[in-house]
Amino acid sequence: MEVWMQKVLEALALPEFGLSTVFIVALVSATLLPLGSEPAVFGLVKLEPSLFWPAVLVATAGNTLGGAISWWMGYGAEVVVEHARHKPTEHRVLGWLERFGPKACLLSWLPVVGDPLCAVAGWLKLPFWPCMLYMAIGKFGRYLVMTAALLWWFPGQFTP
Repeated sequence: MEVWMQKVLEALALPEFGLSTVFIVALVSATLLPLGSEPAVFGLVKLEPSLFWPAVLVATAGNTLGGAISWWMGYGAEVVVEHARHKPTEHRVLGWLERFGPKACLLSWLPVVGDPLCAVAGWLKLPFWPCMLYMAIGKFGRYLVMTAALLWWFPGQFTP
């Protein structure tokens, strides 16, 4: 298993797989798994500065799709739990999210709370497409700001 995983990681590290690697890392990092995608975006842009916009857009798409997966996981969890409990769940945070609706998904870019927020949006059965729109806006802003800031802090092209 370790040999197979090493070969997959080596293949994904090749320059021709840079954008697909960014997409996969961004997708996985938007689920409830603990992984950060900003280093992958930054690393690719440092290796190939002309990929700034494609990398930001691909990371946004992957992270938004990961948010959609979290939304559906939350939706499915709510259906199962409510079926077993036969009563609605009430919490102050859930009330806040219900009050703000899909606009609360703008905060999906936040570390630690952003990914669970997508799952809770599904749990609350907030409208899927508006949630995706607000998630995409928030995640695009995060990748744009984080990558630009890292490029400002670490100027110049990386040459291996």
